[in-house]
Amino acid sequence: MVVPAFVGLIAACNRHAPAPAKPVVLPAAYLADEQAWRTQRAAKLTAPDGWTSLVGLHWIDPGAHYVGSAPGNGIRLAVGPAQLGMLELKDKHVRFVPAPGTALTIDGKPARPVVLRPDDDPAGASTIAFDGGKGLASVIHRGDRYALRVKHADAPARTAFHGLQYWPGGPGWVVDARFVANPPGRTLDIANIVGIVEATPNPGRVEFKRNGNAYRLEALEGDDGGLFLVFADRTSGRGSYGAGRFIDTAPPVAGHVRIDFNQSYNPPCAFTPFATCPLPPAGNRLDLAIAAGEKAYH
Repeated sequence: MVVPAFVGLIAACNRHAPAPAKPVVLPAAYLADEQAWRTQRAAKLTAPDGWTSLVGLHWIDPGAHYVGSAPGNGIRLAVGPAQLGMLELKDKHVRFVPAPGTALTIDGKPARPVVLRPDDDPAGASTIAFDGGKGLASVIHRGDRYALRVKHADAPARTAFHGLQYWPGGPGWVVDARFVANPPGRTLDIANIVGIVEATPNPGRVEFKRNGNAYRLEALEGDDGGLFLVFADRTSGRGSYGAGRFIDTAPPVAGHVRIDFNQSYNPPCAFTPFATCPLPPAGNRLDLAIAAGEKAYH
């Protein structure tokens, strides 16, 4: 039997209990835009030549090196033909001689001896295709070093990919930032995850406010006149990828640029050990928990 006085006490407590929190209802247009971006993001990441297809990163020392998956090659591939060919690094050029009888193409044409374009060439990197096009190899240039980057459509990181997770975010994380331009030609030293520091074009900085506090981020050159932001925040290593995240923006207009933190995303290094991701410069480590965008990938 329940004592009446005790029943009264429960009732009194219930009168002062906080009401259950109402679920946050986000605008339909916002949800549609974000879902479209997320779908495109996952498709690009898991494309046959996307970042999850990386299977190797082989630094090239000066001189000649045989390349292939068989033991005894100076550069031994994880997948691909036993003998791919020979690479020779000399005078800042990487020359490739295909192995006889191996079915390869270079930039879509039957392979022949050629100097390979690295990824910073205006025409883009030359691409060696093998395994019927499922495997791709190209040369990247970082600092004063060159490496052979290898991708394969059957990479475990791609075939076992299990989706992305996101912070709650919301329209409040879409900010109108002020863009402060730098003089033309300004660069910023950016270190990458393999310890190489490179002078990188730094067109300006962005400034924004959150909860009455002012923040700023140094911007790097993005695609088509836009900005590329590399940043860390108080969620880095605490739900977000520890080395920071990226954001792409449209070109600034009249000294302003829209930054959508809901579309901040993990660098390739969150998915593969074979990438050379830039790290946030010292000024881009925000004393702010950005609970929006992509979470750490597990």
